[in-house]
Amino acid sequence: MSAPVQPTDFLQAPEAIPALDAGIEGRVAAALERWQSDVLGLSHAIHADPEPSGEEFRAADRVSKLLKKAGFTFDAVQPELSTSFSARFGSGELVVALCVEYDALPFIGHACGHNVNAASAVGSALGLAAVAGELGVTVKVLGTPAEETTGGKVDLINEGFFADVSMAMMAHAGSEDVVGGTSLAVCMWDVLYEGRPAHAAAAPEEGINALDALVVAQTAVALARQQLPPGSVVSLIVTEGGNAVNVIPERARASVEMRSPSMASLGIIEGRVRRCLEAGAHASGSSLTITPTGHPFVELRQDLFLSEAYCKSMAVRGRDVRFSTEPVASTDMGNVSHLVPSIHPLLGYDVGGAVHHTAEFASHGVSVSADRAVLDGAFGLAMAASAAAADPRQRERLLSNPHG
Repeated sequence: MSAPVQPTDFLQAPEAIPALDAGIEGRVAAALERWQSDVLGLSHAIHADPEPSGEEFRAADRVSKLLKKAGFTFDAVQPELSTSFSARFGSGELVVALCVEYDALPFIGHACGHNVNAASAVGSALGLAAVAGELGVTVKVLGTPAEETTGGKVDLINEGFFADVSMAMMAHAGSEDVVGGTSLAVCMWDVLYEGRPAHAAAAPEEGINALDALVVAQTAVALARQQLPPGSVVSLIVTEGGNAVNVIPERARASVEMRSPSMASLGIIEGRVRRCLEAGAHASGSSLTITPTGHPFVELRQDLFLSEAYCKSMAVRGRDVRFSTEPVASTDMGNVSHLVPSIHPLLGYDVGGAVHHTAEFASHGVSVSADRAVLDGAFGLAMAASAAAADPRQRERLLSNPHG
């Protein structure tokens, strides 16, 4: 990944957002109306057929077929990830990337609303394609799998699929309309302790209890939480702890996830947690292996001009989008936002008070309210991109982005 661009490069206080061009607004709205049944059908199909991270073959295929139907072409060089893709429409020098997420959570389906994310991004691409020629833009659609785990967007960054991108955008399902917020930097480790088995009654002294190491480590992590940087979170689950109660466990495994407001403070947490894990190994005599899982996600930075333009566009659809700088969860869109000016608003619909990552949240993903959010979000993103493309100063800023 390229070196992070400082936030002042992107997060500039914008001048007054120009009035929406009535002609462009009308053509985007008309395109969305024309593709409405396809876009909502896509949302419902992905929701009904959830696939976990890295296994989103049918979702990627559904998105690809709709894009081909709309006249998008697929790049000669495709991403290495088998459930990703790169497609485009138009030939303008200003390249707008729409990031399409579609992975689900094991056992509880689209409990983070990624069917809404996918459909709104695809809808935005279809709306923006209708005005690509007059705005001088290329609409680039990237299938970005495994957001819930390893971070497919980071793989696409590393493979160069954002190298020609001037701005990037997507919307994320939520309970209210919010833009401007950041996210928590995050990393995850797989932790393995290995000891020596023995009969738990006949010769326990001959064993080295790997589960003891994990208990000590988990206790140390719990005690360390008080001294962590503000806003930080450490989560730990035991994934293996022995196979028989009468055998001293020779192996114990855990998954540890660390989150913090910035990569700098995340580094502090990593050092503290590592010492806690080492304490378990030292106390028990077990060996310790720590393996990073996937890519670290950096904190999200949303571009102010795009955020303000999105707010103004959503007002046309009768939505009052709240501007907030509060961090919300974690996303690999953060890595994208350090590379190019980006937007990642929360797209609100009625979820009955449910929170993300629950089956109840998933149950609201194909409601009338969710469908409206898909179409409204698609319009808001397309018009935010249009506003930036049509504004000479913003266009110059976006084209001069130094990330390449």
